[in-house]
Amino acid sequence: MTRLRIVNLALPKTGTTTLTDALRKAGLRVADWKIRPGQSTRTDIPRMHVGKVMYEDYFASGNPLARLDEFDVINEMSAVREDRSFWPQTDLALLKAIERHYPGVKFVLTTRDPEKTANSMMRWNNLGKRRLPQADVPGLPRGFGRSEAELTRWIEGHFLFCRRLFGSADNFLEYDIEDADAPERLARYLGVDLPWWGQSNVGKTPQADRIGE
Repeated sequence: MTRLRIVNLALPKTGTTTLTDALRKAGLRVADWKIRPGQSTRTDIPRMHVGKVMYEDYFASGNPLARLDEFDVINEMSAVREDRSFWPQTDLALLKAIERHYPGVKFVLTTRDPEKTANSMMRWNNLGKRRLPQADVPGLPRGFGRSEAELTRWIEGHFLFCRRLFGSADNFLEYDIEDADAPERLARYLGVDLPWWGQSNVGKTPQADRIGE
């Protein structure tokens, strides 16, 4: 039986933390944004951003998940701050490398209304007001993203990229986090039971540089 591997192509503030919590409660090992102490048996990746690990391994060996083998799920790959900007979910060559090394991989795209997502980004710590406009982000060059309108256009562009890349491929599922049937569709697609589904970040205070939801 082929081992289940899942890669989420989502942008921040589109329900990625909810997905992490749901899949962890389903018994899967999830790498989400950063490898925390105790999450890996390796000594060289704790406290590293998932996106940084993926790019280091992609350029070293061609396999973006070489050191993430113990994880079943790669979720929230983005990381952006003053000294770094990682967006593997926008990188065609990197995504195709994952497909080559893991033929049974299942890609997921969690979506949310782009205007609501942009509004959430603007309100989440300094993500929309400072970090995104000051970084070099694929589809959002430095200096752009200071308004909800610009962020909305960027978010729509990423959704279009994923849809054009995967189309109706059987290893791709897009779902809107506000759809009532989202958990059932996801469970059926992944072939796993989801004992929990909810909204994970309601009422939470933003972490210092966390960019998921």
